Parts: sequence; C-alpha cells; structure tokens
Amino acid sequence: MRALPLLSLLLGSSLTVQALAANSSPEASEWLNKLARAEQEQSYQGSFVYERNGSFSTHVIWHRVQNGKVSERLLQLDGSTQEIVRVDGKVQCVSGALVSGVGAAPDSAPRVLDPLKLMSWYDLSVAGKSRVAGRDAVIVTLTPRDQHRYAFELHLDRRTGLPLRSLMLNDKGQLLERFQMTRLDTDDLPTDDDLRAGSACKPVEHIASAHSDTVADWRSDWLPPGFELINSSVRRDPERKSMVSSLMYDDGLARFSVFLEPVNDGGGSDIRTQLGPTVAVSRRLTTPNGKVMVTVVGEIPLGTAERVALSMRAQDAQARQ
Repeated sequence: MRALPLLSLLLGSSLTVQALAANSSPEASEWLNKLARAEQEQSYQGSFVYERNGSFSTHVIWHRVQNGKVSERLLQLDGSTQEIVRVDGKVQCVSGALVSGVGAAPDSAPRVLDPLKLMSWYDLSVAGKSRVAGRDAVIVTLTPRDQHRYAFELHLDRRTGLPLRSLMLNDKGQLLERFQMTRLDTDDLPTDDDLRAGSACKPVEHIASAHSDTVADWRSDWLPPGFELINSSVRRDPERKSMVSSLMYDDGLARFSVFLEPVNDGGGSDIRTQLGPTVAVSRRLTTPNGKVMVTVVGEIPLGTAERVALSMRAQDAQARQ
C-alpha cells in the first residue's frame, strides 16, 4: 500500500470540508486513518504475491516499529535475488534489478496517508467485507473523480488495519496491479537478524535536496488537479556527462516523476509505453538553451503523462526571484 508524504490541504472554509465529506464515507476515512496508524505503529512479518501485467512474483516482508523507528526488509523469492531495506521510508540498500531503479534520491518527508486530502480527488467508500490470508478484512474503495488517476480497492485487516490485498484498476475496471498477503504474523515480531540485509544488498547514497536556484530551473504549465511538487533535485549523469533534473509530484496517493536532460539534435527518441500501472513517456522539447529530453514516469494514465511532458517549461531567472 502506498502511504505518501503528507502535504498541506488548502480548504476555503468549513463548508468545503462538509461538501467533500458528503461524497465520501466517514467509515472509509476512519479505516484509512487506521491503515496510516498501523503502518507507523504495528510490527509484523509475512509473505505476499505481487501481480503486474500478467506476471506474478512472491516476496517475504519484515516490518518492525521500535522506539519510533520503522525498519522494513523485502526479499523476492522468485528468480534472481532482489532485496530492499528501508528505515523510516528511506532506502538503505538494494540488490538485483532494483539497483537501477533506485539510484541516488533526495531525502523526502515521512510518508503519511491523509484521507482528508484524498477526499478532494477520490470518493471513499466501504464496499463490504472479505477474507484474505485467513484473516477477516474490510473492503475500502477509492474511486477517482477525473481521468487523471486510477481507482483502488483495499482489503484491510479488521483487527490491525494493515493491507491484506490492494487492487489498482483503470477507468474500464481492468486490473493493473495486485498486491495480496498470503501470510501475516503480528505476534512473532521481526528480529535484528530478520532485518539484516544480505551481502548483495548495495548501499544507496542519499543526497540533500538541491539548492533553490537549481530546483526552480523547470516548471510545468499544466498539472492534473491535486498533484503538487514534493521534491526536486539535480544530479550529474556520469555516462553522458550531463546534468539531469528531476521533479516528483503526488496527490496523496498516486505519484509520478519528471526527468529533464539536455540532448543533441540527433539524440534521444520519443517513447510512449505502459507496463501494468506504470507509464513512461519521453518527448523532445526545444528551449532557448537547446533541446531537452523530458521523461515522465509514474502510475498515471498515458494521456495524462504525455500532457505533463509537453507542458514542461524552462524557468527564467526573473521568474525565480
């Protein structure tokens, strides 16, 4: 389950809050609050199945909350070893194919799910009950109010609020991604040995947020309603010897990133592809400082990602002041 950074929610008045709540179930909001608390307070271990684009993989997870610190280790059991270790939401090390997908990333705020913010862009409701991994569950649905995000169906453990199953669906109701626990143990807590990374797990370098004069080099002329910039950075690509700018946006649940890199006249090619819920759109743009390849990657519809890519603009010095 994605529990993303808590961002400020600007509401015009108390009447606005009441209007939002009228379209969403208070019970559903309570369950999402319980989920948010569980991920920050509940230790557990177990196994789950992940499905995307018709492919399945099985994983083991250890999650421990101790002295206010959340430590988590995930290990994929199929194929070559893939592992990731996180502490308080920050990746400490990765192995296998995950290495290329993480890289050096700027530090971000602690991740907190905020149902009040989600009510602005999703209708929240309780759809019934189910049973997953031998445990009773409550079904909570999040239905988007526009075409710029996907729907979610969450099966939350009735006793703890932890996610037992999560389905991501497109606007046609087709399954894009499935997460499902096959075993959940909240009694036998993870040990130090359980959380210790394997020898192949490579440390991840964390870099501080970029300076403001660099961060403001790019802006978007259009964003899907509700999406806000949560961090940005600039790093040097050692292979191409160029500077790559990155910006990350989210709406409290969905998230996408924008990468911008200078290219020569013949460099780079336009891309438009989707694998399960994840899209990647690349477009070449001409700026006063030359050609730039813009790539949008995230869990948003293809048309939305393409519109974001074409909306990116260089921010001039006067606008930054």
